[in-house]
Amino acid sequence: MTNKKITIKDGQTDNEIELPVLDSILGPNVVDIRALEKNLGYLSHDPGFIATSSCESKITYIDGNEGKLWYRGYPIEELAEKSNFTETAYLLLNDKLPNKSDLNDFFKSISSNYNVDEQIKDIINIFGKGSHPMAIMSACLSLLSAKYHNEIDIQNKDYRYRSTIKLIASVPVISAWILNSIMQRDFQNTSENLSIAENFINMAFPDLSDDQKELSSRAMDVIFLLHADHEQNASTSTVRLSGSSETSPYAAIAAGISTLWGPTHGGANEAVINMLEEIKNSDKDVEFYIEQAKDKNNPFRLMGFGHRIYKNYDPRAKIIQKIAHEYLAKLSKDNPNKPLFDIAMKLEKYALEDEYFVSRKLYPNVDFYSGIVLKAIGIPQSMYTVIFALARTVGWVAHWNEMIEDKNFRIGRPRQLYTGNKKTKYTDISER
Repeated sequence: MTNKKITIKDGQTDNEIELPVLDSILGPNVVDIRALEKNLGYLSHDPGFIATSSCESKITYIDGNEGKLWYRGYPIEELAEKSNFTETAYLLLNDKLPNKSDLNDFFKSISSNYNVDEQIKDIINIFGKGSHPMAIMSACLSLLSAKYHNEIDIQNKDYRYRSTIKLIASVPVISAWILNSIMQRDFQNTSENLSIAENFINMAFPDLSDDQKELSSRAMDVIFLLHADHEQNASTSTVRLSGSSETSPYAAIAAGISTLWGPTHGGANEAVINMLEEIKNSDKDVEFYIEQAKDKNNPFRLMGFGHRIYKNYDPRAKIIQKIAHEYLAKLSKDNPNKPLFDIAMKLEKYALEDEYFVSRKLYPNVDFYSGIVLKAIGIPQSMYTVIFALARTVGWVAHWNEMIEDKNFRIGRPRQLYTGNKKTKYTDISER
């Protein structure tokens, strides 16, 4: 904390209060307003918590103006180039990169927990054809929450570690089984010698050639890494708020999954493919849709462009753009998805060169490219958000652990600006 303070004066009573300013290592400093109500009788009002720091965190740093995303101080570009999802998961959880022994032990801990409860398959089979996979995933996490309910001991570090590892290992296996069900395949077995990405691809697409499995696993590993965490977004904040009641970590993650499901959060990459399909099936060319997007009175919007946080190029998009181009280059010319990808590349060209998009910084974001890569791999659209949840589980459990270890840990309890009726006298129904 700095010695700097901000003075707030009540214009009606002339009372005033000094509020301390808390230092941020990077980014804006924060005004601690906790004494505001006690001393002046006021609350702050911030719909959507857009200008509110809800917690202290050391996990992820984002600078939207500069287009920076760092995990534990490591730029995402370096991690994507030199690291992998398993090592990055260790970093997010432990605040350091592992040595060879650490990484080997961590991998064994995860892979030995691939043996997910067989009852999960029964839950998946209960859901009818057309059920959304995110609803199925949420139900599966609720089953695990029920199964491990008697073990809850969140103040116990060993319990938290066991739960963390089980979640990181279980969600990818459950995701693969859900995909098996959607594609009407038998539930596939896990392989303890494979990484999370390799195991997922092997279970999801058992009939692929070894070369294609390797190619798809590499692409999927990068997608997982890029989506592992993104600071205090809606789903992460939900996991923290849910977990603050000391509920089961499985229940807290299920709450995060439900939040991520929304189309303005995790469902954006699915919307990208829907848009591309609309353009492909139209008798209009790409230029027609570009002009529609420029018309503020036209309801059409280009999905996968721009970002609420990044006012510059989303650093994840630059990385996955390269992956997308490399992956698509290896597809045969008669691949049925090629027309869709051709449209995507034309849209990308406009976004990077057209003054309208450049001046407004409407660059392609990570959802634009991840949707394209997932489509190329063969993942059904309804599964895109499940893939997101699979990766983000690492970030969620990292924040859950950090929250519990925080000296200021307490149950979350946002306040409100009440605008309803004043005290109203009850009248008997015969008199109304």
